[in-house]
Amino acid sequence: MEDSEKRGPQKLEFQAEVKQLLDIVINSLYSDREIFVRELVSNASDSLEKFRLLSTMEGDYRDRDVPLGVSIETDDKDHTLVITDTGVGMTREELVENLGTIAHSGSKEFLRKLAEGDRKDSQLIGQFGVGFYSVFMVASLVRVQSQSYKPESGGFEWSSDGTGSYTINQAEGLGRGTRIIISLKEDAREFAGADRIKSIIKQYSNFVPFDITINGEKVNTVQAIWTRSRNEIKEEEYNEFYKFLTNAFTDPIFRLHLSSDAPIQMNALFFIPDDNMERYGIGRLDPGVNLYSRKVLIQPGSREILPDYMRFVKGVVDSEDLPLNLSRETVQNSRLIKKMSRFLTKRLISFLEDEASRDGEKYRDFWDKFSVFIKEGCVSDHDNREQLARLLRFESSSTGAGEMASLFDYTGRMKENQNAIYYINGPSREAIEAGPYLEAFRSRDIEVIYLMEPVDDFVMTSLNEFQGKKLISADHVNLDLPPTEEGSEENTGDGGREGLSAGETGRLTAWMKEVLGDAVSEVRESRRLVDSPAVIVNPDHMLTTSMQRILQAANNEMGGIGPKVLEINTNSTGHNSKRFGVPGPPIDGNHGVLISNLYSFIIFHRPRGQYHTSHATLYPSNTLLSSAFPIILYTRSTILCRLPGIPAARKALSAICSTQYLSSSSSPPEALSLASFIITLLLVFISSTLGPMPPISLLAA
Repeated sequence: MEDSEKRGPQKLEFQAEVKQLLDIVINSLYSDREIFVRELVSNASDSLEKFRLLSTMEGDYRDRDVPLGVSIETDDKDHTLVITDTGVGMTREELVENLGTIAHSGSKEFLRKLAEGDRKDSQLIGQFGVGFYSVFMVASLVRVQSQSYKPESGGFEWSSDGTGSYTINQAEGLGRGTRIIISLKEDAREFAGADRIKSIIKQYSNFVPFDITINGEKVNTVQAIWTRSRNEIKEEEYNEFYKFLTNAFTDPIFRLHLSSDAPIQMNALFFIPDDNMERYGIGRLDPGVNLYSRKVLIQPGSREILPDYMRFVKGVVDSEDLPLNLSRETVQNSRLIKKMSRFLTKRLISFLEDEASRDGEKYRDFWDKFSVFIKEGCVSDHDNREQLARLLRFESSSTGAGEMASLFDYTGRMKENQNAIYYINGPSREAIEAGPYLEAFRSRDIEVIYLMEPVDDFVMTSLNEFQGKKLISADHVNLDLPPTEEGSEENTGDGGREGLSAGETGRLTAWMKEVLGDAVSEVRESRRLVDSPAVIVNPDHMLTTSMQRILQAANNEMGGIGPKVLEINTNSTGHNSKRFGVPGPPIDGNHGVLISNLYSFIIFHRPRGQYHTSHATLYPSNTLLSSAFPIILYTRSTILCRLPGIPAARKALSAICSTQYLSSSSSPPEALSLASFIITLLLVFISSTLGPMPPISLLAA
């Protein structure tokens, strides 16, 4: 036995730096006092791992038959907690060096940086460094009994109340390893409860590679399977681990298990759950990936591993090379962790793309539940936007109802002379296909993507293009469409099908612009309509009409939707406008009222300048417009009296009553707007018989 180990009890002062460090650890370093359990168990695990390595290199060591493990004993009567490991243990000199002094230059550098107000270069202090000192957050007295694995060394006890000194004394009857006996402070007696310690172990240290027992009961029963080879793990093990990790009852949809040596060595295991709880309106999901270092939890639900739009992903990332800060609660090198995050994000996106190609039905299940997150990524993640765009799925004019296509599928079906990808937003497939925006595309057999979620327009605008093709909304004012198969546009003004002359069209559009005023920026003859009488198109190059509605609904202070362009079909066989001529002075005032109310109805105008805030569309009123439009073109009240106005009104009323906007869920302002339009029509018919009436507008009521 060494001479130093024959000394009697000694009372020694902590090194000055240790006193400073103790004050920092006890008062400000850790965010939660329960962390001390994680730190002491991690130290015990390191000691066990070190012994396992040394035992393969050295043939002579103490207590060969003692199994490796960590045992914890709680006593809620004496308010004590005892943590024991069967690792390498420590000699007297090692106790003094590790617990009473700071022998490592990195620790001194930490204190120097800390004094300068710079915490970025903090370092860990070895086996029993800062982690050990965290015990003084809860302890009034700490006794460390340790027996080195070396056969010739004796046992010693180190004890301190954490104030300024410690005592070293010989101890007999110890086995290999270290025992830490903690007398708890009065305000920390909760940590003498077995259930409290068990919950901490399960949260932070459940995957330590050695058995942990609490009062004789093993508590870490689930393996850290992410460290094992994928070929060794059965499907049932993956599912069992997923359920343990997430408290789920069902198996995940997808699983990704990967290992990498760059940018740092790491293992990762990701799961896509079977359901998205966020869609039920119960709140925003928290990040679901836990960060581990050597199988010890560092950050639960880390916000640094994956971007926020991937918060639906559950799993773990573990690395032995993580540069942790002093408290082991955050990663020190932010640049390195960002590289790690970029790598994992791209791998996840590539994995989903591969799964979509491999099993379309399974990916459709994923898309139905988690599409909102992929769309969020398309808007927010500029670096991965192009790759995320490949994951998007939509219905289109070339798919059946409920069938989905990717943007890649769309580009593969594009016409030879087609220069853009076209899309249109609406509340449903039926509403979109009933509208006028598809007419120009149908006549050219050009596919249009159907967007049926409010966020979809923002996604398309953020993407801007896909595989070099611009993404353009079908409601845009200027569409660069190829000519029809006949080689001419649908509307030719003076030629082609019967319609208004250029002069008549000019007078009609000028009068309609005068009536509507600033509500529209322009009224013009349509070059896109085939059968529908009128359509509102959007002159804004940055925001689609649907996006403007959403933004206006989110902030009523913004005012109404910006002026639109009203296009009228002067050539439509649906209303045969040529037959009725064109309004000319004097114009009955009721015609202007009808124009105003008709325009208001087209855009679902509501009282006080508000707009329809759900899936706003312009086109469920198509049937109504076809019935009402001839009335606008009638030139005299006597003609109104002679022509079949009343049947047209009946048809309009029937069309209105058949729409979803008069269902039980309709709001009163919508019903008022529709009723106003009907009454305005009837007033025009009455005036044709009884004489002109002064202009009125029920929409302003």
